Amino acid sequence: MTTDPLDQFSAWLQAAKKSGLAEPTAMALATADATGAPSVRMVLLKGADPRGFVFYTNLGSPKASDLAANPKAELCFYWPPDRQVRVRGTVAPTSAEEADAYFASRPRLSQLGAWASRQSQPLGGYAELERAVIACVARFGAGTVPRPHFWSGFRLVPSQIEFWEQRPFRLHSRVRFTRGPEGWDQQAIYP
Repeated sequence: MTTDPLDQFSAWLQAAKKSGLAEPTAMALATADATGAPSVRMVLLKGADPRGFVFYTNLGSPKASDLAANPKAELCFYWPPDRQVRVRGTVAPTSAEEADAYFASRPRLSQLGAWASRQSQPLGGYAELERAVIACVARFGAGTVPRPHFWSGFRLVPSQIEFWEQRPFRLHSRVRFTRGPEGWDQQAIYP
């Protein structure tokens, strides 16, 4: 275990990517609304650096509403069969420039899907979504698809990062890093 949790996370993420997992950047995002009711769902990590962990979403989604009301969240990565990372912290929007740059890097069909999707809203049927995608194809033609005003990113700035690794006889290894005024404090936690 390194003394810098972001370096350790990067090393474990790279190992997960090399292991052949279908979605090594998949993470559970746990939020709570203004009343404290929890909600958890899977999202994809789109960046991790000393500034934090970045993901993108429709700003009309329940997760975006939760984060507007309560800007604290936790992430959980699970890389079978033996590693898990939990990241807790505060969440803030990414800059418009950062969201624009990421959106421009997405495959065209994903860009069109972002325009067509009314994320987490009821539909009359799947055909309604297909018609919305066709309308977006007609709207943008072969031109550039701009980032929708209702789609952007969030950055979780970690205050705590915990690494768990499976060991024989359920004597698992768990190391927790907590950010203090002078940097990261490391503590071994036992089962």
